[in-house]
Amino acid sequence: MTIPASAQSSLAAFLDKVTPQELFPRATRVGEPQGDPPLLPVFAEDEQIGFIYLNSDVTGSIGYSGKPIHILVGIDMQGVIAGFKLVDHKEPIVLVGVPERRVVEAINKLIGTKVGPIASGAERPPQPDIVSGATVTVLVMADSIVRSAVRLIRSGRLSISSIDAQPHTAVTREERSVDMSAPGGRDWQSLLGDGSVRRLRLSVGDVNAAFERSGNADAAAHPEKGNPDDTFIDLYAALVSVPAIGKSLLGESGYERLSSRLKPGQQAVLVAGQGRYSFKGSGYVRGGIFDRIEIEQDGSGARFRDKNHERIGSIQAPGAPSLPEIALFSVPDDLALDPTQPWTIDLMVQRPIGPRDKTFLNFELTYALPSHLLVSKPQPVAVQAPAPPIDSPKNQSSQAQQAPSASAYEDDDPLWKEMWRRDAVSVAIAALAIVVLTGIFFFQNALVRRPDVYTWVRRAFLVFTLVWLGWYANAQLSVVNVLTFTNALLTGFSWEYFLTAPLIFILWSSVAVSLLFWGRGPFCGWLCPFGALQELTNNIAKALGVPQLRVAWDLHERLWPIKYVIFLGLFGLSLYSFTAAERFAEVEPFKTAIVLKFIRDWPFVVFALAILIAGLFVERFYCRYLCPLGAALAIPGRIRMFEWLRRWPECGSPCQRCSNECPVQSIHPNGRINVNECIYCMHCQELYWDDQRCPHMIQVRLKREKRDAILPGAQSIRPEPRRPLITYVGKIIHQPAKFRAGKKS
Repeated sequence: MTIPASAQSSLAAFLDKVTPQELFPRATRVGEPQGDPPLLPVFAEDEQIGFIYLNSDVTGSIGYSGKPIHILVGIDMQGVIAGFKLVDHKEPIVLVGVPERRVVEAINKLIGTKVGPIASGAERPPQPDIVSGATVTVLVMADSIVRSAVRLIRSGRLSISSIDAQPHTAVTREERSVDMSAPGGRDWQSLLGDGSVRRLRLSVGDVNAAFERSGNADAAAHPEKGNPDDTFIDLYAALVSVPAIGKSLLGESGYERLSSRLKPGQQAVLVAGQGRYSFKGSGYVRGGIFDRIEIEQDGSGARFRDKNHERIGSIQAPGAPSLPEIALFSVPDDLALDPTQPWTIDLMVQRPIGPRDKTFLNFELTYALPSHLLVSKPQPVAVQAPAPPIDSPKNQSSQAQQAPSASAYEDDDPLWKEMWRRDAVSVAIAALAIVVLTGIFFFQNALVRRPDVYTWVRRAFLVFTLVWLGWYANAQLSVVNVLTFTNALLTGFSWEYFLTAPLIFILWSSVAVSLLFWGRGPFCGWLCPFGALQELTNNIAKALGVPQLRVAWDLHERLWPIKYVIFLGLFGLSLYSFTAAERFAEVEPFKTAIVLKFIRDWPFVVFALAILIAGLFVERFYCRYLCPLGAALAIPGRIRMFEWLRRWPECGSPCQRCSNECPVQSIHPNGRINVNECIYCMHCQELYWDDQRCPHMIQVRLKREKRDAILPGAQSIRPEPRRPLITYVGKIIHQPAKFRAGKKS
């Protein structure tokens, strides 16, 4: 599909990705684009049958990635959504995790929706199906499709016949306004009593009964466990931009700070809750969207983002309960909330019905200001003035992605601080693990002299890395993190983005420090969950007698540069297209094996299993030859400041034992350790101190034994006080009984 080159809009950039027939099966041609943002009329012969427009031209569509999701939408002349096509996005879970097909299928139920009744407030917008792992993406896509259509209808941009939304006309009604002089300082019970604070309490039994009534057999078959009378969620909401309510709940100073941040006409809502279900959810951690609650009024709705959010420690009203979750939200700009009219908070309750499938139900908390906080007087007014022109695409994009001003957030707790508080236990466990690993490295000589103890210490740590750090906490670093960090340095670096994932931040910080001391080995050999999975499965294979293949040195030396080529290719590609680099980063099986636990489309699972099967015969096959993250860490690892791995002069010439036994063949035949390839398993250090396997230490042991054998004869010619003592690593070697007997005589 093409349009004249003179049409300046994001719409023109995406029209070549769709044909009119994909949205309107009867379509034969399109007309000239109309207005700004452009609407493209669609015709069947000479009959106009609808319009095509780009959702992001009309309304905000910022997804989990923090970037717009672009969807071409078709709407017919009766105000019915005829179809849509996802044409561009940067959602990471869709790029490399959940198939795009599943995401699109989840919102297909919007096709056939009549937008007129939604625009007039007579009906609520349909809710999409939930796709586990892509909840935020699905909700944003569905919201932007419906909201953009509603906005176009209300603004008069769409000349739609037989529409159910009635035109807004001037009538006489009672104008109401908020009583700004009403005093604050009221207690909690009185605020609840008159409706200044509204409450929604759901028990476990209430939620189970609601899912049973929904007709979803899978949801009914997975009831919430526990006593039916237990609290599932106890939710409270209040309009704190009203002085009497805000001063009571936030205190005088808190209300003043809030008022100074709000724009003229902007409202603010306090939402608080307790119980086993969190109204905040987890979607806002990286995507910045609170996906479990939505504020709605007259058919229009908005979801809160992290930039609208401020964490509140406690409610100031006397008698208020201590609630674990208290949030202060400023209402987003795209919802003009009228404080004098009723509005609702929609709570989305999710329920898992399979390993990766979820369903949900909405529960409403309806809010209306008490009458004593409203001032009324009859006056002829226009119910609604004509809608102002829709912002241009350029303005929409810039507004959607603008960061809040410093003054607006100078008193806020940043989101990353809340994430660290919420993950305090996991942070403590990860920090303790780093301390333990540091102790292992600093006292490595004492450990490796006890090979049996050291072997089980290492295996235990690898099990912790795989099970807790990887499969439970999903703290698997990736080459995508490296590319993201580099991209951030080039496009505008912000610590807050990286701090919102505490475990990932802790791991990267420890990796940065370890590069100075030991190179890439501490991460690759100890803290990488997929590396741990490879080594543990190889240990099991060895125990079962699976033959181990040793790659010829000449071939091995030519294979290990492959991972550097892969990394440099991904890095160069990321400078051109970060989205393409994320796709090709699937060369890492980390997401499949660790994050998604093999619950993924079969090609990804087959690839990950093939890597693991190769590792049964060649230990850490992927780490040696294919891992771009290992290559990325090896490059800065060359600046390490210390050399902790000891070598004897005989290492490499003539002795080849360490070189032959190195699990990843990182020791050259000349005895030199290639720290770029070393995973710091310390097997060579076990050999270094072993006087039964290391030729140098065997010679030391034999000389010591010979000296011990002749030492008694030396006593007759050497005064007792001058008798030499044989020591080993600073310790006196136990004297033979024969010598002690001679001494006594």
